[in-house]
Amino acid sequence: MANNTPKRIGVVSMVRNDSFFIPKWINYYSEQIGQENLFLILDGLDQALPEGFGHINIIRLPQRTLSRTRGDRNRARLISYFARLLFHRYDIVIAHDIDEYLVVDPDAGQTFTGFFQKPIRYASLSALGLDVGQHLRLEHPIDPGIPFLEQRSYAHVSARYTKSIVATRPLTWGSGFHRVKGKNFHIDPDLYLFHFGMVDYDISKAKLGDQSLVEAGWQGHLGRRYELFDLILNNPVIEDENFLKRARMRQSLFRPFYAINKPGMLSEKPIIKIPERFRSVL
Repeated sequence: MANNTPKRIGVVSMVRNDSFFIPKWINYYSEQIGQENLFLILDGLDQALPEGFGHINIIRLPQRTLSRTRGDRNRARLISYFARLLFHRYDIVIAHDIDEYLVVDPDAGQTFTGFFQKPIRYASLSALGLDVGQHLRLEHPIDPGIPFLEQRSYAHVSARYTKSIVATRPLTWGSGFHRVKGKNFHIDPDLYLFHFGMVDYDISKAKLGDQSLVEAGWQGHLGRRYELFDLILNNPVIEDENFLKRARMRQSLFRPFYAINKPGMLSEKPIIKIPERFRSVL
């Protein structure tokens, strides 16, 4: 007999020293699946509880002072363990960083929860990664009270953010959720992961001067991430949506030799115009 009970979906993230993205993350996913299905892990007992979100599940853990690389590994391992527990109550667990947001293509014609009711035969699903940044000549500083994609129109199609973040069974994520250990990846044609870490130039610049991040070894990583602003300014903009289909195919076919279960980067570092239908989504 078929089981007609809707699949339950939980979303989890872990964060430290953030006040900008937490409200966005909570508001977005609350609209999709309800606050009661959100799990936010605060990295440090010194972290303030988010205000006005009384129905989300908050776990506060003692902080471990680790380098960026070891911290990424530790966070992925911890969330993998936690997700195993959630599978006692949930059918699908979505996990990613606090500045990332999973979106179902509006053209799919389904709600967020409705989309995941389909049979999924893989252990995980990946979403095409779009790294959104500010066009310094055309766009103003971000206003957190307005949907981000009404203010930002350009993104780098980046395999770095084509992550296996949708889990349908217990698994072990690698650092940064970039891969699942011992498993292949499957990029769903209707899923997108919008990364907003560099959505605002001034906010990003302030991170470069954050001494705690410098001490943890983040300066080089942030410096490389800072290149996004130059890419958006200087690379030709692709407006052909068929490119997104080709990007999925290329990321699947051409993989790094040192990690064949990760998608391959596109050598031309393409910048796209974000399709109009996403503007009010996020």
